[in-house]
Amino acid sequence: MTSRVWKAAGLLSLVLAMAGAAMAHHSFAVYDHTKTLTLSGTVTKFQWTNPHAYIDLDVPDAKGAVKHYSIECTSINMMQRNGWRSNMIKFGDKVKAVVSPLSSGEPGGLLLLLTLPDGKIMDPGVPAANTFTRTPEKD
Repeated sequence: MTSRVWKAAGLLSLVLAMAGAAMAHHSFAVYDHTKTLTLSGTVTKFQWTNPHAYIDLDVPDAKGAVKHYSIECTSINMMQRNGWRSNMIKFGDKVKAVVSPLSSGEPGGLLLLLTLPDGKIMDPGVPAANTFTRTPEKD
């Protein structure tokens, strides 16, 4: 092969590698940055997975009806740096989550803070978390 073909093959490999990395990462654009929700509920699942952890939470409303939320966390690497561990949240735990809700209105969001059953407040390490407008908690 000529050096020209090798250069073209190398360039193509680089472009494909960069495209894959770009597609693997996503932004927090699907979340409403103008408000937060404070959700108190029962953990139904805690997924300690890559690229992001998830908490499934059943949240009762004032009338007793339950709404199921899927809450996205940051990467487990970032969470571990902030003191999180894979076994710290269990099925049935009562927690309080401050989330940036999905812009679509669906029951889900991005976790900004979590209060554990023992009262300890955990920060998941969301990049630029200060850019999310916090809504005062309603009683």
